Amino acid sequence: MGTLGFLSEWKFAEYKRAFREVYMSGAGAGDRASILGDCKPTAAEEQAESSMNPTGWSSVRGKCMGLSRGARILMRNRLKVGLFTADGEPVQPMPLPGTSNDRGVYVMNEVLIHRGKEPHLVVVDIFVGGRFLTEAVADGLIVSTPTGSTAYSLSSGGSIVHPLVPATLLTPICARSLSFRPLVLPSSTPITLRLSEKNRGRELEVSIDGVNIGHGMAVGMEARIWNAEMRRGKDDWHGGVPSVMRRILGGEAHDGWVGGLNGLLKFNYPFGEEEH
Repeated sequence: MGTLGFLSEWKFAEYKRAFREVYMSGAGAGDRASILGDCKPTAAEEQAESSMNPTGWSSVRGKCMGLSRGARILMRNRLKVGLFTADGEPVQPMPLPGTSNDRGVYVMNEVLIHRGKEPHLVVVDIFVGGRFLTEAVADGLIVSTPTGSTAYSLSSGGSIVHPLVPATLLTPICARSLSFRPLVLPSSTPITLRLSEKNRGRELEVSIDGVNIGHGMAVGMEARIWNAEMRRGKDDWHGGVPSVMRRILGGEAHDGWVGGLNGLLKFNYPFGEEEH
């Protein structure tokens, strides 16, 4: 999922090194605090890694790397979405193989409702936290996680949000009103998108993480999106998606994400200048 590399900082061929770094550091799921902090390894740590053979690392777990190790497991937030009829009844089952349950479908990147092949703009009533926000007239709407903020939402003018920020993004696609700007909301805020009776098309298309669910939204139907709970147990985490963060030797722990903005998106890259 995804092609730029924000979701996974490692190429598949590097999977052994990724697991080795986490294993040696003794890092566990949810060790998030040091990702943006000063986690620069010591000279002894770098020397230990550079001189280590492919099989010699198993005996030094958590010893030479310790808490100053830059490799961490980042727990990425997810959303849940449920599709409901005009009578408030859930659409069962949600037609997405392997992900259906009575409490909604997990979303890693974004939920997209779009006019599809219909020639008219969609008219959608938006409710935030149970309160009416606005009537949106646009090609469609995107509700995304921070992980999805560098995907379709970004192409539609949404903000870039660091994956450590507990937030949900609401981004319009080609809105008719120039004053309808993207929003960044607390992750705990539920969002409801209801297809208005003013809609001129027959139904909207609904996609989850780039997959069309095969069941459109008719007038009066709702897409309800809420935060998937992520909590820490005694020895593990419940919810969320673990992501192994890359550490760059001689660099800071946050170089991976910041470097992604520069290297993958060419963030604020001036036109007409050659890359150094």
